[in-house]
Amino acid sequence: MQEKPTTSTDNLHSNGKVQHEDWRQIEVRDIIAQYMMIQQVAQLAPDVLPTEDQSIIYRNESHLLVTFAGELLHDSELVYSELDKELSAQDMYVLLRQNPEGANQGQPHVIHVLAHRPIRPKAWSALPNLVLFIVTIISVMLTGAAISLAEMQYRDEQALLQQGILLEAAQAEVNFGAGVMEIVKNIWRGWPYALSILLILVPHEMGHYLMMRRHNAEASLPFFIPAFLISPFGTFGAAIVLRETLKNRKTLLDVGAAGPIAGFVIAVPILLIGMMTSIKIPIEPDGIVEGVSLLYGAAKWMVLGQSWLDGTQDILLNQLAWAGWTGLFVTALNMLPLGQLDGGHVLYSLLGDKARKLYFPLLLAMVGLALFLSLTWLLFALMLYFVGRNYAVPMDNITPLDAPRRVIAIVALVILVLTFTPVPIYQRGQIGGLLYWLWNWISGFGVIGVAFLLTVPRRM
Repeated sequence: MQEKPTTSTDNLHSNGKVQHEDWRQIEVRDIIAQYMMIQQVAQLAPDVLPTEDQSIIYRNESHLLVTFAGELLHDSELVYSELDKELSAQDMYVLLRQNPEGANQGQPHVIHVLAHRPIRPKAWSALPNLVLFIVTIISVMLTGAAISLAEMQYRDEQALLQQGILLEAAQAEVNFGAGVMEIVKNIWRGWPYALSILLILVPHEMGHYLMMRRHNAEASLPFFIPAFLISPFGTFGAAIVLRETLKNRKTLLDVGAAGPIAGFVIAVPILLIGMMTSIKIPIEPDGIVEGVSLLYGAAKWMVLGQSWLDGTQDILLNQLAWAGWTGLFVTALNMLPLGQLDGGHVLYSLLGDKARKLYFPLLLAMVGLALFLSLTWLLFALMLYFVGRNYAVPMDNITPLDAPRRVIAIVALVILVLTFTPVPIYQRGQIGGLLYWLWNWISGFGVIGVAFLLTVPRRM
């Protein structure tokens, strides 16, 4: 508590006269006293509250009326439900918060009472979502066509080599992957990838959306993001705008975990089917390679056996296999324990405010990955630095997960471990993060740099 609170309703009087606002506070105190052993009462400025609570207040154009500290007399989920009912007639609502600093003083809980209840937002038009979805279908079909043409080119090259024809002499005849126009003309060939990737992404997003609707939270339909020629996946996935604050950590877990689990369950069989039907090829020393997670590595070992472990054979991923790998990669990215990502939702729902203690260890881990393994993680390290502290804190962050939901949360985190790819895409033999590329740059310009320094006159 930031101010010295009053402990008696007598102190809510001003100059011997009871003000209108004071009577509201007295009435609210009587209601709160049914559910909390009140130890302190205070009127706080919103700017002393955590950022997430300030966002709730300002987004709903609410007013922080009064704050109570003490110990709840009943189950927190029941307390929130009953207070929400009793205060709704007065256009008020509450935020239930943990108060670890006050636990030893008999104040483990805080109830903020806010005036002006959130107004349920009107539904948005679905037209932008539909347009983006159609463009995304075209984008992923073009990506699939590019994969198909590359596979056809490889097959034809191998057929020519088997006939003893030199590859250089055949290049003019076999050039299916030459340019964008060739891909556009063969867009119909990309349907296996388009169907497979959408079978992963749509359930992922609808898992979130349907769970939000189940908990009566207003949310937008998914906004799919096309990215042909920008992303090797043909899309940057999708985003859903949650337009209301969720009720409690149980709800947050349901919303956060539903998407990744749904996408993961579909991505695995698509990946396995794709890998079993892909072409086995000799390993190219300087080829571009997709990264290996624990699950993907196990799948490669199942398909290739010892030849993959020996470094003699690999797979030229077909459309289904690439969609499956993409599905696992996207699942892992979404499950990163950053504030507003699915992983952040799962972590906060499981640990509550204790999740904040993991901020610096996770930031250091991201920086380490960016420095030593892949520049990809530099972006996520920056994201974690700027927004990773802000979680989707629900109205009631006291109510813990029940046993079945704790199991679901752990399963979701296990999925992160299985699908996390330390080096997403790289050129074989050139794994390295920021330090690797800086070293190469310094080495490349080292002689010039030394010569320049030697020619600079020294000042006495």
